[in-house]
Amino acid sequence: MISSVKRTWNVATLVLSCLLLLTCLTAPPGLLFAQEGTVSLDDLIAEGLRNSPEIQAAKSRADAAGYRVPQAKSLPDPMATLGYQNDGLSSLTLGQSIMSMGMSGVSQQFPFWGKRALKGEVAAKDAESEAALSAAARHRVVAQIKLAFYDLFLAYKTMDILKDRTVLFSKIEDAAASRYASGTGMQQEVVMAQTEKYMILEKEEMQRQRIQALQGILNAVVGREVSAPLGRPILPPASPFPVTLDEAVNMAKEHSPDVKSKQKMVEGAEAKVKLARKEYYPDVTVGGNYFYRTGNLGDMWSLTFSFSLPIFYKTKQEQALAEANASLTQARRELKATELMLASGVKEGHSMILAADRLIELYKEGLIPKANQDVQLSFSNYVTGRIDALTAITRIKNLLDYDLLYWNQVVEREKAIARLHAIMGTEEIVQSSRQTSGDDAKSVAWGEAR
Repeated sequence: MISSVKRTWNVATLVLSCLLLLTCLTAPPGLLFAQEGTVSLDDLIAEGLRNSPEIQAAKSRADAAGYRVPQAKSLPDPMATLGYQNDGLSSLTLGQSIMSMGMSGVSQQFPFWGKRALKGEVAAKDAESEAALSAAARHRVVAQIKLAFYDLFLAYKTMDILKDRTVLFSKIEDAAASRYASGTGMQQEVVMAQTEKYMILEKEEMQRQRIQALQGILNAVVGREVSAPLGRPILPPASPFPVTLDEAVNMAKEHSPDVKSKQKMVEGAEAKVKLARKEYYPDVTVGGNYFYRTGNLGDMWSLTFSFSLPIFYKTKQEQALAEANASLTQARRELKATELMLASGVKEGHSMILAADRLIELYKEGLIPKANQDVQLSFSNYVTGRIDALTAITRIKNLLDYDLLYWNQVVEREKAIARLHAIMGTEEIVQSSRQTSGDDAKSVAWGEAR
């Protein structure tokens, strides 16, 4: 019987060693490097703000929109005219006929008063809308970096927890082997403990694959090559969010880049309506011409004023005004829809933060310490035969679940705050609010909940 136990133990040890060796040999260089170094969230955010292609593209769009403003305010290009007038078709009559002459001229169109200013206003509002979208892109990239960062941290943390639990299952396995060798236990209990340990090894391998995927995502968001080495994330202090739901909604409506962009679109649409009304009035073109004649014939000049005649206003100006009014209605409704979606997103995120705070407290102060006590008692009770292996293993699995749930809530809380800052555009404001509120701001410190 003892030899059978030893044989089972040796086979299990050999399988475990082979799995660990295979994992080390097949791990990519980036992952091995990640285990050697660390990376902070602030450094990644600073690098992302410098190098993110999305931010750079949004900034270029805003710059391009700004360059359109002076173009819209400018006068149309003047027109120059050069020509010659001949009398008859049979021969060149320059200097022989008073009707033959060379000519040159210049003309300039002047839009009706107020049109240029309105065109400039429309372009300026478009530029301000693009600038707000550029700010939204910055907040969005920062949020994406945070989401990937905290997911990567959770993957590493899960690996640590699984390794800790492997040690506990190994203790149960050793106890089961001793009980079986002494004739007080069954071989099934040894196999059961080994199975749980190997299942944890499977989960560790899945987390390694997840780490590689998240490293690629984080590198891409920051603006690096996806295969660039990336260290292990260092968990920063808990992010503050010391505002009520109503305060958060009001701050979002006031500072959200998406709302600001829609507001500028509404203002631009209003300017387009005014411009469409101005199109009922004619533009004027002033032209000056000089006529050169040879011989004793004196030169001549002329001054002309040309007016556009909006006689087709039924199919042009009226339709343009109707189009501008429809666009204004669309812009206002889009603004309202954005505000409603923003309020809904803020409420969802705020409720997630509150729920996470309560669950974190519950796991940290209640469930995890109790589960730790149960695990410690289960070892002594199992060795003495008061409980069976299944009960001891179940208590270890409960502790594993609570640990994972605790850190999952830590990460979900941080991700919810990151998403809120992205749609609200208020991270700096909330930070300053926390500094001025002093003791009123809730402070949360992460740590091992045990």
